[in-house]
Amino acid sequence: MLWAGFLFGLIGSFHCVGMCGAIALALPGAGQSRGRYVLGRVLYNLGRVTTYATLGAVAGGLGQGLQLAGWQQSLSLLSGLLILVLVVTPEQYLGRAAGALGLAPVLAQVKNRLAYFYQKPTLGALYTTGLLNGLLPCGLVYLALAGALSAPGMAGGAAYMALFGLGTLPLMLALSLTGQLVPLVWRGRLRRAVPVLALGLAALFIVRGLGLGIPYLSPQLPAATAAAAPAERPATTVTICH
Repeated sequence: MLWAGFLFGLIGSFHCVGMCGAIALALPGAGQSRGRYVLGRVLYNLGRVTTYATLGAVAGGLGQGLQLAGWQQSLSLLSGLLILVLVVTPEQYLGRAAGALGLAPVLAQVKNRLAYFYQKPTLGALYTTGLLNGLLPCGLVYLALAGALSAPGMAGGAAYMALFGLGTLPLMLALSLTGQLVPLVWRGRLRRAVPVLALGLAALFIVRGLGLGIPYLSPQLPAATAAAAPAERPATTVTICH
């Protein structure tokens, strides 16, 4: 399932162009040597990937706890249903949800620090800008994190989200280096493909959680197998009467 993270990031990167393209286009560093200019853009994008991987480790750790409690199938179903909810929820409501959860002061601090580092052309500042950028509210990232819940543990969740970030890297890096790489009309069309892909991922997680016994696609997970197994009969003791 880890490959799904990269595929989702690759297609979803067109969403990133619309949401974070302005930040990528206006990164500081004009007048630097070509090598340093490119390195700065690479570090900015690696900063985003680092944040995504860290968030994925948290999601994977949470999912692992639920798996150890015997909720393997339920967790996969929950991931699929959560993706469906996020797909139909407008982006502005996702931002409001952060405020409702009491995260507004944290997000305000993130934005203040982002503005501070955004004005500095050093390589460290560009990497930090990417780190902070990865913390900004984004429906696409929330969708990916919903999938990371079903990843195998913290390492699996980190790998899933790192692959998601790497999927977004080619287009975002090209955008930051060359400007308006993709025409506006095509960006709109490709962004509309993101919900379709998300629905496909949701269906995949739901089918997987049903444990239909289909190899690779919907295997019987350990919890389901254990539950389905008939209870073992106690050994019968034969008493020989003399």
